[in-house]
Formats: sequence, C-alpha cells, structure tokens
Amino acid sequence: MANEVVLITGASSGIGWEIAERFAADGAELILVARREEKLQELADRLHKDHGTKTRIISMDLSTPGAASELHQKVVETHPDVDVLVNNAGFGQYGKFEEIPVDRHVDMCMLNIVTLTELTRLILPRMIERNSGSILNLGSTASFQPGPNCAVYYATKAYVLSFSEALTAELWGTKVSVTCLCPGPTITGFGSDSDMENATIFQMLKMPVDPVVDAGYRGVRKKRRLVVPGFMNNLLAFSVRFTARPVILWIMKRLQPLPSASKGK
Repeated sequence: MANEVVLITGASSGIGWEIAERFAADGAELILVARREEKLQELADRLHKDHGTKTRIISMDLSTPGAASELHQKVVETHPDVDVLVNNAGFGQYGKFEEIPVDRHVDMCMLNIVTLTELTRLILPRMIERNSGSILNLGSTASFQPGPNCAVYYATKAYVLSFSEALTAELWGTKVSVTCLCPGPTITGFGSDSDMENATIFQMLKMPVDPVVDAGYRGVRKKRRLVVPGFMNNLLAFSVRFTARPVILWIMKRLQPLPSASKGK
C-alpha cells in the first residue's frame, strides 16, 4: 500500500526477507533491521530494482539490552509513525539446557522476548492515537507446548503467543490489530543456526518458506489474531489442547532427541 511504513526486524534472511518482498510488492516504504548490513543492502537494492521500493536499513544487534529503545530513536528520526511492525527477529538453540552456554540463553530471551516487548510498547501508543496499525509477532508451533531439549526457545515462543493474544483483547474496539504467526519448522537458515534441522520433528514437519510467509501476510491484512500455516501444524497446535501434559512431554522428548554430541555426556 502506497505511503505505508513497515518496520521489519530480522530482515536479512528467511521469513523476514520474504515478508519484506510481500510488503514491497504492495508499495510500502520499508525500514529493515538486522545485524548483517551487507545482506540488508542486498535486499534493499533488490526491492528497489523490482518494485521501486524506498528502503531504510539499520544494522544493529537487537539481543543487547536497550537495543529496542535505540532502534526506536533511530526510526522516529525519519518516520514518527510506523503503520506495520513486524517483530520477526529471533533465534533458537537445540540441546541440553545445562550444556548450552548461559549467554546463549540470555541472548535468546533478550531477543525473542524483551526486545519484542519493548519495541511493541514504544510503537503501539502512536498506532492507538491514530486508531490505525498492525503488529505481526513471530511465534511458532513451539508456542503451544513445552519443548524438552529446546526448553528456552519453546518458552520464549509461548510468551510471544500469550502476549500477542492478550494485546489483541486489549485492542478490541480499535482499528489496531496484533497477529501472531506460528509456523512449524520452516526451510530457512533457522534450522542450521539453532542445530534443530536434524531433529525428528523438524524433518517431519518442515515447510517451504513461501507458503508460511503468504499465510502470515494474509493474516496481517485480514487482521487475524492467530495464523498457523499448514495442515499438520494446525493439527499439532489443536491436539495439544486435549492431551494430558505428561503425554505431551513424553511425545516431544522423543520427537526432539538429544543431539548425538550430547548423548554421551
């Protein structure tokens, strides 16, 4: 949509990269944020060539304390109003909780929870004042149950879903919407970065990125509360509501066995 300003975190690859393409095709002006400046510039050049998109890139590490506030200050220098916020930045880590470095856990919580929350808090008030705007938060099918051998990642995504749905209820009666996109394993760089790509559940449920992004994009435009792409992912998300918690834990532990390097420790 012409003149629409869209802020996307984690835009240098995967879902963030592809959803930037969807908004660019609609004529939006983009603010793209990620650590890798060269990848952001590559994307900006491509979008300008394909769609004539006006793009601002901001290279920063959003897993550091205060990053959201710093980003917001940079954004409002040129764009006091953001029409769509896409909280896509995040990462996971597969393995035994006590064997994963503490810093990895802390950075995961900072990026997946704290930065997402703080950035939403900084941008939402102006949307409410204008009575217009959309927020897309990246949850996961991990949002619906605990994940043994991936404990912190699953917990952070449970937070994202709960937070998003609570905001949806708070915003009833306004024209501001919050959508939580909860994909299952998706064929992006996420699987290798998190060491999850060889897990049984990843191999069973992995989807191409395009249908995931298409579903999320439609969900934002239709102001849907929750989007779970794919039949099997929907079945998983639905079935846990009727399954005893110990059974879910038993199943998930077997679908996510320890990486081979950890089994002998």
